[in-house]
Amino acid sequence: MTSYFDIVIPARLDSKRLPGKVLKDIAGKPLIQRVYECATESRARDIIIATDSIEVRDVAEAFGAQVIMTKKTHTSGTDRIAEVANILNWPANHLVVNLQGDEPRMPAVLINQTADLLISNPSIRLASLCSPITDSEDLFNPHIVKVVRNLDNIALYFSRAPIPFHSDNRVHQSSGVSVGLVYRHIGIYSYRASYLRDFAMQKPSPIEKQERLEQLRALWNNEPILVGDALDYPGSGIDVPADLAIAIKHFASKGYTK
Repeated sequence: MTSYFDIVIPARLDSKRLPGKVLKDIAGKPLIQRVYECATESRARDIIIATDSIEVRDVAEAFGAQVIMTKKTHTSGTDRIAEVANILNWPANHLVVNLQGDEPRMPAVLINQTADLLISNPSIRLASLCSPITDSEDLFNPHIVKVVRNLDNIALYFSRAPIPFHSDNRVHQSSGVSVGLVYRHIGIYSYRASYLRDFAMQKPSPIEKQERLEQLRALWNNEPILVGDALDYPGSGIDVPADLAIAIKHFASKGYTK
């Protein structure tokens, strides 16, 4: 059974909500470098940055990263990683973790845990993580994706909406929600290469396009997603300018300016 894994960091330059995001300065280093340094703290065998941008390639190679150029037509990070799997001709059972290019505070323990879910469950090809939501503001925030699982921790659905819905509306209006029922999806994935090849051949599903969540393509095509309980809590990712300011403050306060 495969016990090692690689990391691919998909890095698209033309973010709609924050153009040029992956090259934004975070207390002295570009965002993509901060993410890469998270990856180096894990036990991954190889770390690859996958991009369609010459500018991103040049910056990444300058700080010593391995870069693979990919097509500009990809609609998701998973599609981009699927191209990498084909370029490198990975065997079907090869394990890879998708560390998104806007997650500069992803703990190494979560990267390793996501890979270990597949290592420990050889029949599963796709895994991710979640953590409890305990604040109603987070429950209603469309930028925080929610997940509902079955008793085997297989995902039933992901949504930007508050799921599962509480029939007692007073719970929604209160300052908290029921712990153990409502979970935030953490946007880190592990895949087997065989799944990546299948994913790339599938058309985006109607629910995927409506929710703008690529993982719904897997559920639409009856692919089980194992979602484990995160062993740690990741810091905020970067989607909008306010998130960038939070990240800069965090790294500057920790003295991570070199």
